[in-house]
Amino acid sequence: MTRCLLVFAHPLKGSLNARLAATVESQARALGWQVTRRDLHDGFDPVLTPEERAGYHATPPTTLAEEKRELTQAQVLILVFPTWWFGFPAILKGWFDRVWTPGTAFDHSPGFGPMLPRLDALREVLAVTTMGAPAWIDWLVLRRPLRRILRLAILKPCAPKARLTWRALHSAEAVAEPRIAGLEATLAADLTRIIRRLACPD
Repeated sequence: MTRCLLVFAHPLKGSLNARLAATVESQARALGWQVTRRDLHDGFDPVLTPEERAGYHATPPTTLAEEKRELTQAQVLILVFPTWWFGFPAILKGWFDRVWTPGTAFDHSPGFGPMLPRLDALREVLAVTTMGAPAWIDWLVLRRPLRRILRLAILKPCAPKARLTWRALHSAEAVAEPRIAGLEATLAADLTRIIRRLACPD
């Protein structure tokens, strides 16, 4: 059974992001996946503690053991979040800070060389985001900064075997229902393709 971790990061239960998270969760469960859903606004503290930072290069921190176990066991990671100021919401950035830690997502190499990846089980990442900016600003002016950060600065050093599928709904503050439905159909197709790739890895 495919093990999937769904991380949702939006403070409003009635938001468009909440709808997309519910849609992709139901689609994944309909395919028979084992889905663990983590709603960050249901009590997750994104602030890295002094103790966690102090142990970053010594003894790996032992906090958030359940969240770290979920990450290390996931074959598929689904992130659903809004893009704010062309960055991750603070609570999602804090999830990366506190969960993707040494001993969990990576190890330090001798002499502080390139990070040594630990997320061997993770093969697919589906990122679903909304943003108020039009596509041309994201693509042409800023060159999709958040996608580059996720792909090159987070996944490549921690889960180099993982393939990223990026789905951004631009101009989302005034989006019409047909565009939302179109994205939901695209996400269903994405999950089907992910199943095929997991069944027949390169």
